[in-house]
Amino acid sequence: MSVNLKGRSFLTLMDFTPGEIDYLLTLAADLKAKKRAGIRGNSLAGKNIALIFEKSSTRTRCAFTVACNDEGGFPEYLNKNDIQLGAKEDIKDTARVLGRMFDGIEFRGFKQESVEALAKYSGVPVWNGLTDTDHPTQVLADFLTLRENFGRLRGLKLVYLGDGRNNMSNALMIGCAKMGIDYVVSSPKELEPSPELLARCRDIAAHSSITVINDPKEAVKGADAIYTDVWVSMGEEALKEERYALLGEWQVNAEIMAATGKESTIFLHCLPAVKGSEVTEEVFESEASRVFDEAENRMHTIKAVMVATLGA
Repeated sequence: MSVNLKGRSFLTLMDFTPGEIDYLLTLAADLKAKKRAGIRGNSLAGKNIALIFEKSSTRTRCAFTVACNDEGGFPEYLNKNDIQLGAKEDIKDTARVLGRMFDGIEFRGFKQESVEALAKYSGVPVWNGLTDTDHPTQVLADFLTLRENFGRLRGLKLVYLGDGRNNMSNALMIGCAKMGIDYVVSSPKELEPSPELLARCRDIAAHSSITVINDPKEAVKGADAIYTDVWVSMGEEALKEERYALLGEWQVNAEIMAATGKESTIFLHCLPAVKGSEVTEEVFESEASRVFDEAENRMHTIKAVMVATLGA
């Protein structure tokens, strides 16, 4: 099947077919192999890339910067204090200015509406580095990591423990529905995913199931991968005490890993991790942990997205 993503923005995996997602993962694996062999690309030669960050970042910023440099592009970092995004200037005006100066725009910030407005008005590919409701580049890295470990995606069981309505859970649910992975969300009832997103993902999940199971030990039975994220998302720091009181039972620890009944189960986390909270040091540093494979794969999958949508 021929896949052409040139000129497309990458805002959510909901916008992409399973074939297109598979193409991005295959391209990422190829680019990863070339990098490890010392083969540099020039797909982004002469391209100027704006990297807009309302929220701080380690992996997203470094991944976009290194990926851009590897392919001959020129990244320009712009934090919320560098430009007038949504402050003195509305987003659609900023988008039209940046679109005349840059060939592509990455956005990491709060509102999904902001990244959508950048894509609508800039006239260039825009890539979602994270919003409060979605995190599609992370899911590509997660799926590349799963494929490297299991040789496939369809038919795997991935269980997410923690805040079931945060951006990571939302993005994983969408991606699993698209790619035939059985997805289980385990969280307190107060933090279950939105009914609207659950219904939509179940509608598109032709080859897998999307399930909510509150009991974490029941949820992880037969899991190929257990995923978690911080209990307090950026911008919700005032809720820390409340979240920690709610989520203690959903910590990923040795007992939870054993409850899968599988020795092959791997542990995933988008990082940064608060060890001792959502995951114990023991699990984080165990042979089951693939968190640093995921972190590296952010670079390779982000590179694939830029090459596929903007590259020569």
